[in-house]
Amino acid sequence: MLERAAPQPVGPTREPLAVKVARLNETLRGFAGVVVAFSGGVDSAYLLAAAAEVLGNRCVGATAVSPSLARDELTVARRIAAAIGVRHLIVETDEFEDPRYRRNDVQRCYFCKHALFTRLGALAGDLGFAAVVYGANADDLGDYRPGMRAAAEFAVRAPLVEAGLTKEEIRGLARGRGLEIWDKPASPCLASRLPHGMPVTLVALRQVEEGERVLHGLGFPEVRVRHHGEVARIEVPLTEMTRLLTLAPQVTVALRALGFREVAVDPRGLRSGALTAEALRAQREAGGARP
Repeated sequence: MLERAAPQPVGPTREPLAVKVARLNETLRGFAGVVVAFSGGVDSAYLLAAAAEVLGNRCVGATAVSPSLARDELTVARRIAAAIGVRHLIVETDEFEDPRYRRNDVQRCYFCKHALFTRLGALAGDLGFAAVVYGANADDLGDYRPGMRAAAEFAVRAPLVEAGLTKEEIRGLARGRGLEIWDKPASPCLASRLPHGMPVTLVALRQVEEGERVLHGLGFPEVRVRHHGEVARIEVPLTEMTRLLTLAPQVTVALRALGFREVAVDPRGLRSGALTAEALRAQREAGGARP
């Protein structure tokens, strides 16, 4: 039986950083044992490192593998867990078997997290641990994140939220711990590159993954290859736009080889969560209620 979820603050707090870190450590000490949902990003990496320091071998990091996870992300997760010195388990999740996930409406993340927390809850039971935690931070409370609803339903805790720690603070703390990914750009799952309403397929996910690998190889650490059927729409930060345009012929050839007929560059630059924002705006304009 997992522990009940604790009340969470309504947003980032203005308390001193030391107070927030102390609250985080106090929360972690309250767990008899914990499974950390470890994606390989900075938030979950810092949470995993903090939990390992407080709980020792009563802490396990678990990385979920599915078609929506870029293989390079798994490599990073393995390396970071080894550097932390924590037990690291790889688990397979089955969200792709759920037609509600594959249909890709604005609730997709809910069904993904439902599959994840089902799996991690079972893992925690097998290990004799009473808690599963994940790396949501206090800034996430201002976004549309249906995955948080799944976390609440499964009594999965978010200690960074409970501590009031923001993304900027977590990056600083991760840097202080010597975590190499302290400045790693956010990297949502591959399915987030598909417009809502476009079914999630293995072919589309692989096209996105390989397309972004091309851009990473050309020195663009933060990039999105948005999949619009036969069109790939590339987003990079505005500061990288000029360099991308100079490489456009090379990028176009590479992405066409992956199956895209056209390649476009979004002049608005990288906009995290852009497809979900567009879908929610269209829904509001159509008179639909927010899910």
